[in-house]
Amino acid sequence: MTHPEAATAARREPWLLRPLPPRTQATAIVTAGIGQNLLLTTVTTFMLVYLIEHAGLSSGGVAVVTALVTITRIVDAVADPVMGSIVDVTRTRWGRMRPYVLASTVPLVVLTTLLFAVPPTLAEPLQLAWFGVAYVLWGFAYAMCDVPFWGLIGSAFPDPDRRTRVIANVRAFGAISLGVATLGMPWLARLLSGGEESDAAGWTTAVALVAVVGMGLFLLAFTHTRERVVTADRVPLRALVGSLVGNRPLVLVLAGSVLGFGRFVVQSGGAVFVVIAYGDEGVFTIVGAAIIAGMVVSAFLAPLLLRRVSPRAVAVGSALASAVVSTAMWVVGYADVAALVACIFVNGLTLGLFLVVQATMIADAVDDAERRTGIRSDGISFATLTFASKIMTALSLLVFGLFVAVAGYESGVEVTEQMRQTVFVAITLVPAASALVSAIPFALYRVGR
Repeated sequence: MTHPEAATAARREPWLLRPLPPRTQATAIVTAGIGQNLLLTTVTTFMLVYLIEHAGLSSGGVAVVTALVTITRIVDAVADPVMGSIVDVTRTRWGRMRPYVLASTVPLVVLTTLLFAVPPTLAEPLQLAWFGVAYVLWGFAYAMCDVPFWGLIGSAFPDPDRRTRVIANVRAFGAISLGVATLGMPWLARLLSGGEESDAAGWTTAVALVAVVGMGLFLLAFTHTRERVVTADRVPLRALVGSLVGNRPLVLVLAGSVLGFGRFVVQSGGAVFVVIAYGDEGVFTIVGAAIIAGMVVSAFLAPLLLRRVSPRAVAVGSALASAVVSTAMWVVGYADVAALVACIFVNGLTLGLFLVVQATMIADAVDDAERRTGIRSDGISFATLTFASKIMTALSLLVFGLFVAVAGYESGVEVTEQMRQTVFVAITLVPAASALVSAIPFALYRVGR
């Protein structure tokens, strides 16, 4: 077929099937990631704040919530490889992953809003039931959006260098959207509450608005991306699972990620910590800005670094650096806000590098497995990325929640210095120990790029 004939044939195809330039797809993926991060950050950062400060849960209720979230996240994480295997055996005119991106948007808008609509007037057992049902469903809906999204990156960008740049941009702009949500949500909720202080109704409205905007942007991953053509027949589930379990580099990335769960504690509990330590959730604006700025800077610089240093060395180095900085933060203490913010900024640098290199190492492991076995399993392999993220988030939230429960903090109680010190350990020494241990599996990672 001549070039003019090919162009004419392409124009006859439905718009959602026409080829798109890599730059257009990269822009769409990055923008979709911004929308996804707006929604995810709102849930992970402010869920506990809403439940404690506005729904009015007791310390016992908080303990139940943290246990429920942990169990649900673990179940969701186990379900991610199942979702990945479903993706890998799916065959539609739109590809394997894009249909699930489309199908997940409306449920996530509704369920995210319900998480922040727990009525303060309900009896606490009913509040916990409301939250529990909404959170379980939210987890499954999020898996339906997240697993295909990351698999789509691996499929749409076969060139490793371009793929690394796309991953870096997704992480960097994702951190920016994380910053927008982290810094902006308290103010948006306050504005929509109609008074000087935010209330439950203001938070519900603010979250609903952000969910609609976020998922609207996320739809670009469906409309403006195109997957790599898969011509092979469906691979049996047993072969997919075998390719996953037998992929040693992939398993090592998974192990290193899960062991490093403590690096997510500041994200999971930082907003609550500043309320306990400083009595004002607005202080989290400064703390959040520091870690986000570090993540953005390092994510943009990561592709340049990875041209000169192996992903394995970057992963190990970022873990060790995080352990050192977190320990230093504990030594400095929280009274010196400037020093605390400086430490958090450096930790943000190490976290941004980790998030880029983590996805890059998984993509490299998928390519390596395809060369060795002839099986390309984007869905189930990239499900390990979302699996690791959920386990890390669940464990970080569980540990932080347990420290809060041990400290005896709940809304309205008199905050003591012992409470502050107990919770401070959760965001310093726990991440330090976790990051140190996580360096071991990354040091064992070997794969050709």
